[in-house]
Amino acid sequence: MRTVSRWLLFALIPFVAFGTAFAEPFTEGKEYQKLKKPQATASSESIEVVELFWYGCSHCYRLEPFIHKWLESKPEDVSFVRLPAILGAGWEPLARAYFTAELLGVLDKTHGEMFSTIHEKKKKIKDEKMLREFFVGLGVSAEDFDKTYNSFAVVVKVNNARMMTRRYAISGVPTVIVNGKYSTSASLAGSNENLIGVIDHLVTQERSLAAAPAAGSAGK
Repeated sequence: MRTVSRWLLFALIPFVAFGTAFAEPFTEGKEYQKLKKPQATASSESIEVVELFWYGCSHCYRLEPFIHKWLESKPEDVSFVRLPAILGAGWEPLARAYFTAELLGVLDKTHGEMFSTIHEKKKKIKDEKMLREFFVGLGVSAEDFDKTYNSFAVVVKVNNARMMTRRYAISGVPTVIVNGKYSTSASLAGSNENLIGVIDHLVTQERSLAAAPAAGSAGK
């Protein structure tokens, strides 16, 4: 009886190893969490990935190169959205700066430079006056900055950012939301590199879920 048990044990080892090798690389509750209240995405035609960040956050600054590299080969069915989080009154000026740059069409000039100015050059940018100087230094007229920074369009975008920060129920940044359903971060994933892996995993998972009903309908 003991001999048979040993034979079964050795016979099962390859199957155990096979199952481990092909197990899910990331698990819910560990590297990512399911939102208690799923949020609508901008379009049902794509898988939405939202990065919530704050320019004053050093972790967001360190994540930026990984996001930039990921975007270079981002799948066509994935839409990427940057959203400045607002977790306090002090976060609003830099959120306004992001939306001001977006409306002026100069994000390609300001986004990386804002991170660099704050975290590499160690310059504090915390109010409208400092932001005006920053934008003027990049070629934006003071008049265009003032008009846009204090515009109704920016107010609407800031209010939406504040609302979504609350709806996503985040407690810190950077946080990534995948398809309005899942929340992950470098602290959950273990590293910035692993975070990119979790994003890809969740995108693949969402793609499979979307394809399943279509396959079922085709088989009828």
